[in-house]
This record gives sequence, structure tokens and C-alpha cells, in this order.
Amino acid sequence: MDRWVGRVAMVTGGSGGIGRALVKKFVQSGLKVLTCGRSVDKLKTLEVECEGMTGKLVTIRCDMQNEADIAEMFTKLRSEFGRLDILVNNAGVGSDSASMLSGETSDWREMLETNVLAVAICTREGVKLMRECDINDGHIINIGSMSGHRIAGKSGHFYSITKFALKEMTEGLRRELRETKNQTRVTLISPGYVSTGFHDYSLGKDNETRDRMRKLKTVPDIQQLETDDIVDAVVYAVGAPPHVQIHDILMRPTEQVV
Repeated sequence: MDRWVGRVAMVTGGSGGIGRALVKKFVQSGLKVLTCGRSVDKLKTLEVECEGMTGKLVTIRCDMQNEADIAEMFTKLRSEFGRLDILVNNAGVGSDSASMLSGETSDWREMLETNVLAVAICTREGVKLMRECDINDGHIINIGSMSGHRIAGKSGHFYSITKFALKEMTEGLRRELRETKNQTRVTLISPGYVSTGFHDYSLGKDNETRDRMRKLKTVPDIQQLETDDIVDAVVYAVGAPPHVQIHDILMRPTEQVV
């Protein structure tokens, strides 16, 4: 991580889970970080937790389904730091009740706009800023899912669709960058079950739905990955020598069957 000290990272969805752990690791390692989330209170708490660390943290509320919010986030990034070296597209949503036959259109739209369209917008704007600053050795990390590599479960197929799209987006971006002789690296990290609040959210937005889905045991009773496990994978990818691109990292709990 030494070569990234003093450089700038943006982490979407930094108010909790994997994003929160990664923000703290980056700031602790001496990076300047801008992160976003929908909960201002959680972002403020994160700022307090990062006080006294080597790097610097700036937060902003952002709804990834709102392009105006994303544009405002990049405006703040430019005004605070004036550049971008690492972009981590971490924000994502899912729903175990959003099946192909009975899913709600609103759930499908939320997943498409957050997991696919917002990533594309952030990537386009991030690369644009890198080019403006003549940064040719940046790194873009997409946090995917094992659901983007195989179809599992009985009711979360639309979520898998968005993560399969993210896998293709990662490879498409890599090829476009190479065609323009840009050496910015691209990595897709695809975890299995991680011990965060994500799966509780994906079970449904009301208590009745969550209780029903829990009875179906959509999340197995196993030792899940921890957020630090994903952070270690990110550090490994960005810490590799400049001539090495870690393109895909698939990781699941040892006990996870599929």
C-alpha cells in the first residue's frame, strides 16, 4: 500500500459493511478518501472513528439511484482533492424476494439502478477525472458477488442478473482502457456470504417478509466471511506490482456449498 500513500480513493457505500471497513483501512494507510452513503448519521460516526488516522476522510450523503447525487459527489471530490486514483464501486442492493415470476418492478429497478447503472456512471466520471489529471496507473475495484458467477437459490435471480452484468462491465472496461493505452487496472471481487447487514436487507423491507424468508433458510447457518476478508482481497489487488492485474477474485466461506 506504500505507493498509494497520499493519493485519493473514492468508495461508494461506505456507511456500513464492506465499504465501511475498507474506508477505515484506506484512511489508516494514509490515503485521502471520499465516501458516500444514504445515512448521514452513520457517515458522521465513521468520520469520528477515522479521526487521528494518517489519511483524511470526507463524506457526503448520496443516493446511488439519483444521478444528480452522483454528480454532486464528484463535484465534492474535485473541490476537496482535485483528483482520483482508486475507485471502489461497492454500493449495492439485493432482494431475495425479487424472483422472475413474482418480483416487484420497484425492487428490480432499485437493483438495476444501484448495481449496474450507478457503477457505470461512477466509472465513467471516475475515468474522466483520472484522464484530466494524467493519471495512467489508477485502479478501479468492482465489488461483485458469487451470484454473478453461478445461479443459486430459488428467489434471487434478478439480483444475479445485475451481478452477471457487473462481471461483463468489468471486462468491457478493461478492454476499453487498454485500447486507449491507459494502464489503469480493473478488478472484480466476488464474495459469497459475508457477515454484514446486507442479507437482512435482502430478505425484505418489512418484518413480516424477513421472518418468512428466514424460515426458508435463504442464508445458511455457517461461518461467513468477515468484512476484513474482503478488505484483504482489495489490498492484495491494489498492492500488486503495476505490471500485474488481478482481474477476478472469487471468495466464499469454506462451508458454503454453492
